[in-house]
Amino acid sequence: MREKKWADVIAHKIHNHLQAKNKNLAADSAQKLIYKNEVTDYTNQVPTYNTMSYETDILIYEWLSEERWKPRVVIEVKITSVTTHDAITYSKKSKDHKTIHPYLRYGIFIGNLGESRIPGRLIRHGENFDFMISWQDFDPSKKEWESFMRKILAEVVASQKLDTMLFDTRSKSREKISILHRPLVTELT
Repeated sequence: MREKKWADVIAHKIHNHLQAKNKNLAADSAQKLIYKNEVTDYTNQVPTYNTMSYETDILIYEWLSEERWKPRVVIEVKITSVTTHDAITYSKKSKDHKTIHPYLRYGIFIGNLGESRIPGRLIRHGENFDFMISWQDFDPSKKEWESFMRKILAEVVASQKLDTMLFDTRSKSREKISILHRPLVTELT
């Protein structure tokens, strides 16, 4: 199976799972997301922008109204293996997207890895990923699927919390925090 086709299949399954939990959450494959805004000139202090977009493998987003949505999680998809070049390239895409969307969560998902697990090269060069997930086959075991969706939903919540912390700073009713800790969690499914 090709990566694009597999990303389509997984995005559809994620979408159905999210919709059962929350109708405002959705997932699609092959959606473009802006990663760069370049100012080309100004007209009386108002900038003119040139935007650039990368196509994402899987995008999870939240509908805020009938016309407005916000990206929450991007998942890059690989199958069978991940090269050092893949790790560096996708980690850079993660950083670029997070520059424009600072609340965005970003991960990589590898399918059909067999007995192998997340390779060291991905851990070493994937410093901009919030999560890394692998499955042994194309079709997950029940445990792999449940763990996968738990992580995805947790990433949506993390995105929402970051969003609030970044953009509700002047609200008197905002949640005030005194500790922010990003733990390292590992799991074998």
